[in-house]
Amino acid sequence: MEKILTPKNGHSADSINARMERLPASGWHVRARVIVGAVTFFDGFDQLMIAYSIPDLPVAWNLTSTMIAWVIAVGGIGMLGGALAGGWLADRIGRLNVIQIALVIYAITSLGMAFTHSLVLFMVLRFIQGVGLGAEVPVAAAYIGEIARTENRGKFVLLYETIFPLGLVMSAIVSAWVVPNHGYQVLFALGAIPVLLVPLLRRLPESPRWLAARNRIDEAAESMARIEDEIVGRWGKELEEPRPSNANHVELVRASIVELFRGVYLRRTLMLAVIWLCAYFVNYGIASWLPTLYKQHFGLSITSALHYSIFTTVAGLIGCVIIAFVIDGLGRRLCISAAMAMCALTLGLLAGFGTSTAMSVLIWSAVAALLVFSVNMALYVYTAELYPTRMRAMGAAFGGAAGRLGIIMGPLVVGWTLDHGGSLTWVFGVFAVVAAIGAVVVAIFAEETKQRTLEEISA
Repeated sequence: MEKILTPKNGHSADSINARMERLPASGWHVRARVIVGAVTFFDGFDQLMIAYSIPDLPVAWNLTSTMIAWVIAVGGIGMLGGALAGGWLADRIGRLNVIQIALVIYAITSLGMAFTHSLVLFMVLRFIQGVGLGAEVPVAAAYIGEIARTENRGKFVLLYETIFPLGLVMSAIVSAWVVPNHGYQVLFALGAIPVLLVPLLRRLPESPRWLAARNRIDEAAESMARIEDEIVGRWGKELEEPRPSNANHVELVRASIVELFRGVYLRRTLMLAVIWLCAYFVNYGIASWLPTLYKQHFGLSITSALHYSIFTTVAGLIGCVIIAFVIDGLGRRLCISAAMAMCALTLGLLAGFGTSTAMSVLIWSAVAALLVFSVNMALYVYTAELYPTRMRAMGAAFGGAAGRLGIIMGPLVVGWTLDHGGSLTWVFGVFAVVAAIGAVVVAIFAEETKQRTLEEISA
């Protein structure tokens, strides 16, 4: 239902957006990115802990390849539900409130996983942990996107998002030392550390754009004033005059999930669903299984398998940094479609020529990780751009939910293939086909958003 927002005390939704756009880059932006990014760092750290713990899980559980796949996938099921619920909730109670709730959920459940000896309870906690993980990342991306200016928005958001793969890298490094020496329980206990970030999150101002879109204009102005006061008073920056485009800007105060499938948003939502699913199917399917594949198929020790996996994750981090510096110049559609196409080619070559030795798998999978990690990161900034403020978190969450579906399906496909006599050639061949589908869909159906304001894109 449309509602014209009447200016309150000289403020309006459009004037709030204009004030956000005039903010110069400052230490305040860095601080916000670091605090929210620290949450995302531990999110990345937690997300791959299960992959590096599997080789050390209790022998008494008698895990087959299919059972291992379900241990991995049950977290993805939780993430799918968490992404949808978190996005819906964030568009109603606020970005930061949902981030804090999600943070507490996965910290507590991670600690619980460290102290259980029951496979059933372990998987139940893993599911609940996934709910927290799924809710936090897309909502955090929406918040960061809303405090960024149009100019260099891609780099601003993606440099923040590189904290996530940095968490993956640290997970690999820490796991390679902790698991062989102290066991998987200590690794999961470390997952409770991020709960200490809650007090810092409570000190950040809520997104002014979100508050304005909810017709909470006075609160939006207050949040905006806090940001401006710090930028001027603490960081010594000068503010330009805001340039509102329409003082009586029309907003939809409440959004419904069905809006994602209406009008111009239908094509965007379907395109995003496909690329999120394809990218995470490939990424998580490979990353979650590599330590186990190195151990089971090539006879490496747990320590060596985890060390090999570190290189793949580091390559992914490099890809995230590269795309942060090129996405504003080359554009979202070209970067995402080209990276997925090259990933498909790399995985096809791996399937055909690179499955004979652990070293060849390491080299080819590292190249594939560099490419697909960059796509995963680009999708966070791109998805948040394609929807208006009133439904941005829902849109980001729906894309994230499609990605979580990929997180579920990728490991399950690997487990099913291996349990039914399939070779690594088949495994990586499937990943190549899925990556190619994602590349084609983005190349044909994606809309370019570079150097356009969030309000222009959603118009």
